[in-house]
Amino acid sequence: MAGPRRSKLETGGAKGTKGARILIVEARYYDDIADFLLAGAMKVLNEAGAVVERISVPGSLEIPAGIVIACDAAKHKGRPYDGVVALGCVIRGDTIHFEIVSQLSAQGLLELSVARGLPIGNGIVTVNTLTQALARARVEEQDKGGDAARAALAMVRLKRRLARGK
Repeated sequence: MAGPRRSKLETGGAKGTKGARILIVEARYYDDIADFLLAGAMKVLNEAGAVVERISVPGSLEIPAGIVIACDAAKHKGRPYDGVVALGCVIRGDTIHFEIVSQLSAQGLLELSVARGLPIGNGIVTVNTLTQALARARVEEQDKGGDAARAALAMVRLKRRLARGK
């Protein structure tokens, strides 16, 4: 399988993101997968010079609420986040729970991003098997945690550039 194609925008390094305050909200339902996703995201964010804070929630469905709670608290303290990276995993089972969690967590992230003008990188992997989840999460394979961080940073860069009128 070919590797992911990353645009220059997604691999922009620290340009325009140094010092960005990034919140990682991770669902720890599958600890091993969460560790791989987090490693990929942290590698990208550290290389970009971002300031990272992290919170954990029980599962992927709780990620949007975790983002709201953390963002509201940070804003109240006068230290709002520039962007968010959402990390989690949903593996198909024998019931429709997979469809509910997959769709509603993605919908929640999209609605938050649009309503609040908040850059969010969606690193919630939705798969049929544990093998697929591991392949998508591992940094040396598909690195979906890193991809989510790159997406969040790309949107932070865009927001900052447009705010400067360029």
